[in-house]
Amino acid sequence: MEFLAIIVLAVLALTVARLHSRVGRVEQELATFIAAQTAVVASETTESTIDPAEIASVSSVSSLPAPLEIASEDVVTELPEPPAAELGPWGTSEPSMETNKKPDIETALGTRWAVWVGGLALALGGIFMVRYSIEAGIFGPRARLVMAVLFGLLLAGAGEVARRKGFKVPLEGFRGAHVPGILTAAAAFTLFGAVYAAHGVYGFIGPGIAFTLLGLIGVAAVVAAVLHGKALAALGLLGSLVTPVLVASDSQNPWVLFIYLAIILTATAFIARLRSWAWIMGMAFAGCGIWGLIYLASTVVPAISPVAFINLIMLGVLVIIWLRGDPADSDLAPIGSGVDRTSVVPAFLTATTAILIGSVPDLAVLGGTYFSAALLVAMVIGACYRFKAITLLYASGVATLSVYLGSAFGNDFDITAPGRVVAIDGVPVSDVSVHFVSLGFLIGATFLVAGVWNARKYAVARSVRGASWAGWASLAPLGMLAITWFAFGNIDRDISYAIVALVLTGALIASAEWVARAEMPPMGGKVPVSLLLIGASAGTILTILMAFGAGPTTILIGIAAAVPAFATRYRVYPILGWLSAGLAGVTLAHIAFDPTIVGTNILGKTPVFNWLLAGYGLPALGFGFAAWQLAKTRPDTRPRQIMEAFAALFGLLTVAMLVRHAMNGGIINSGAPSLGEQAIYTLIAIGGSGILIALDARAPSPVFRYGALVIGVISVVLIAIAHFIGLNPLTTNASTGTIPVFNLLLLAYLMPAVAMAALAIYARGKRPRWYVATLAVVSAILAFAYATLSVRRLFQGEFIGAWKGMTQLETYSYSALWLVMGVALLALGARLRSVPLRIASAALVVVAVAKAFLFDMSQLEGFLRALSFIGLGGVLIGIGLFYQRMLISTAAKK
Repeated sequence: MEFLAIIVLAVLALTVARLHSRVGRVEQELATFIAAQTAVVASETTESTIDPAEIASVSSVSSLPAPLEIASEDVVTELPEPPAAELGPWGTSEPSMETNKKPDIETALGTRWAVWVGGLALALGGIFMVRYSIEAGIFGPRARLVMAVLFGLLLAGAGEVARRKGFKVPLEGFRGAHVPGILTAAAAFTLFGAVYAAHGVYGFIGPGIAFTLLGLIGVAAVVAAVLHGKALAALGLLGSLVTPVLVASDSQNPWVLFIYLAIILTATAFIARLRSWAWIMGMAFAGCGIWGLIYLASTVVPAISPVAFINLIMLGVLVIIWLRGDPADSDLAPIGSGVDRTSVVPAFLTATTAILIGSVPDLAVLGGTYFSAALLVAMVIGACYRFKAITLLYASGVATLSVYLGSAFGNDFDITAPGRVVAIDGVPVSDVSVHFVSLGFLIGATFLVAGVWNARKYAVARSVRGASWAGWASLAPLGMLAITWFAFGNIDRDISYAIVALVLTGALIASAEWVARAEMPPMGGKVPVSLLLIGASAGTILTILMAFGAGPTTILIGIAAAVPAFATRYRVYPILGWLSAGLAGVTLAHIAFDPTIVGTNILGKTPVFNWLLAGYGLPALGFGFAAWQLAKTRPDTRPRQIMEAFAALFGLLTVAMLVRHAMNGGIINSGAPSLGEQAIYTLIAIGGSGILIALDARAPSPVFRYGALVIGVISVVLIAIAHFIGLNPLTTNASTGTIPVFNLLLLAYLMPAVAMAALAIYARGKRPRWYVATLAVVSAILAFAYATLSVRRLFQGEFIGAWKGMTQLETYSYSALWLVMGVALLALGARLRSVPLRIASAALVVVAVAKAFLFDMSQLEGFLRALSFIGLGGVLIGIGLFYQRMLISTAAKK
């Protein structure tokens, strides 16, 4: 206890020193300014006669008659008295005239520190005198208390006498310590301890007398601060808060402590409000709230009701006393008057208390659940009652969700995900947590009603303030409902919770309409309305999740995305399109969580007509309808573009998932796809790019324009990685099929080549030249690969792995084939006037020439070697003649 007292002394001394230094600097600057003004006026008046108009312009000189010469001394004597500095331990009513004189250390110690430390010593001396007499057994309890009271009254009387006599240190150029204020603070310390000990330790006086005396002492200390300055108020308040620590009892009644704190808080609030001492008020709130938390943490079986009592008193003092006459209650008040910073302290501490007593099992079983609910509701009501107490709303909302999370998810539970079970270990929670399910109706209704009412109230002049209320009107009830359903309801299907979610969704939609009608102009759909509609969308998702299984949930959420888009026919709310995009995003997230839609066991092996078709296809149709609707009502908005992208994505996913399901025997997560499956994905990507190009031609959109480019590039990447490297039969030696023509090579190389060539032709003039050229070159490479691998299959059979080697005839066949293909591409490029095709032809010919000279010359023998070079020479001469003729024809046309 002595160690704690020393710490308190140190903190008080540092606080006094810092505040004294700051106020001293302000006083010195004021005196310097007055002296400078005096010198300026004196110098001007000594030069010549001053005109009355000029005299009137000098604020420090009163009106003077006719032209008159004024000496500098006269000017000084005519200056009005400067405003009196605030009285208190750091101030005196007379400014110093010798402002430039810096006090030395000896003077400071003798006039200031001696008084301050002496006052603190007197205060603590009274308290320690009582403690020593207890430990030594010198006097009886009553005698000790009487001595303490007399000592305190003596100090108070001495302080009042000193104040009335105008006591001040008679030293020019230096401000002395305010002795009356120090003596009064010491008296307050002593009397607080004596009265508290008389009731809380010895029980000599009953609760009524003790409360009255403590209240009178607290009020007297703070009222005295009105005369002596807010520093005394801080010292008196700090002494009041520390008194229960310095004079403590093992059998202390918590009600004594918290009623005592309530009296001190109320008395402080009246004076702090009168003098606008915000930091004094914040200190009082902090002391009372921290005492409540200390009691909860230090008591084995705490009583919850006293803690709830002091927190309710804090809220009452905030909204009734501190914020009374709130000028911001009117919509005409300045925008900057919206938040009272002092209210952050009680908001934070009350919210913390509500979280502890509501979610900690040992406190919840003692009635903390109900008291927590009372505090949460009281905070919302307080925020509704006072404009500047908006911090109470945010604190209550965060505390409400925290209490529900702590109460609901304390037990152990499992989450079943596709192919795995996620176990979450929690702390065992008492059954009293279930009470929050019923209390949730009261708390949720409070947030909803107060939120919607204030959202409408501030819809015109203060939309940001209205948004705060609308946001919590949606978030708090929905969050509470979701948490309780997840923790206590049936996670698969729970109709009772679904009905509540549906009713809440309808209430939010109706509230949004009601608030929108109060806007200026009406039905504009500003931020408060948008937040209420976002809440309605979240409520729709909850309703679907609670009422339906996995498959219908995905489908219904996807279809629901079309509803806000359709509503744009009747409302111009900007949020509607974004709601469609948000629902589409939730659908995508649900599919990412379970790509099978209903699970592998329920999905089955039936190709095409299964849950995948509905789970991916119906949302795609819903997104397409939403995009079409938004194109009619909001043609140039981002939500329309987003919905177009979702529609295209889900369309491609539908086909891709059906293909994977069919090719893997009903299993869609069987690992890496085969070349045949990958070929289908490539064809889907090519087809999707073409569809987007067609849609962009019909209804121009950046999504269609850039989406086609992106999908086309993706298809090229898939071909480069999978078709040519990773899944190439030359490297994997996988089976190419037993049928000569209709085999894997047709599906994986020729069909993509034809599709990409068709896409290149279709994209000419509609997409950049580099894109069209890339498609054409890749198409030619695919055709080249198909022809080459077909020759390989002709000689090697079903399995064409590269390590099997090749015969001389096979080697020659490649040269002949490549030359024929080069000529064919040249002819086609000339007919279509396609530079990329002619470049591809030249590339093939170059490859054939390189093979002939680098490979055929060493590997072929006899007739095949001669035939290879004869054929190569003939083809090259023919190509040369062709180009010469083409150049001549071009020159003739010019």
